[in-house]
Amino acid sequence: MREVCMSKPTESTSAGWVNGFIGVVIFSGSLPATRVAVLDLDPVFVTVARATIGGLFALCALLIFKEKRPSRKQILHLLVIASGVVVGFPLLTALALQHITSAHSIVFLGMLPLATAVFGIMRGGERPRPVFWLFSIAGSLLVVGYAIAQGLAASPTGDMLMLLAIILCGLGYAEGAKLSKTLGGWQVISWALVLSLPLMAPLVFFLQPESFGEVSMAAWFSLAYIGLFSMFIGFIFWYRGLAQGGIATVGQLQLLQPLFGLALAATLLHEPVSIGMLGVTAGVILCVAGTRKFAG
Repeated sequence: MREVCMSKPTESTSAGWVNGFIGVVIFSGSLPATRVAVLDLDPVFVTVARATIGGLFALCALLIFKEKRPSRKQILHLLVIASGVVVGFPLLTALALQHITSAHSIVFLGMLPLATAVFGIMRGGERPRPVFWLFSIAGSLLVVGYAIAQGLAASPTGDMLMLLAIILCGLGYAEGAKLSKTLGGWQVISWALVLSLPLMAPLVFFLQPESFGEVSMAAWFSLAYIGLFSMFIGFIFWYRGLAQGGIATVGQLQLLQPLFGLALAATLLHEPVSIGMLGVTAGVILCVAGTRKFAG
């Protein structure tokens, strides 16, 4: 009986890493897809449309499974989550990607695990070991350094928008993970999206393109992806993973997200994969392994 009880935390942590990994893989296509979408669509329209798409699927899921409504206290937390991951990050990144390239945004995605870890400590009360921070910072520097080495053009406006996006996203991740422990992973993102629907859905009609014929199929497919997968399905796995394995710890998997994005581009767009990318990927994997080992 004692052995069974002792094995539960390990099983839960392992499940958290698996769920977190699936979430990161899904999120890896978010910025490239957003970049494609904003080439033909207004970034504010992209933001409200993706939230509306995700919100409609979330509403159907809540009705099908007859989930009870969150309490008044939980609603306040859900509003914080919605401001970070439903509105803040999508809108700010869509605006930023009008000024910078997807490659440039890798610099800021490399900071997201640290932002999530910091908010995890502030909001979730987690206390990783000092060695954890060493691996966390090293992994972030590897990603940022690799992005800078690619020769990035400076854009103060785009940089500021991305920085604000990362801060809001880190807060939304940590707040959602904390609430997932009592409300459930998919329920958290579902209620956050549904609470946003009364504002987002009407704006879709006010901000829709004047001519749909001028919008490419690639833009529509990209919008569909970020609406269904980036806005809803990905968060089901991500919040569950953070709640199971720890916000600061599992959050380090985000270090792999920009590298997965590059791999996705190489596979689908036939872009070359450099030796440098492979080396950075190996280094980041080691750093993620280190953060897992020294998280507690």
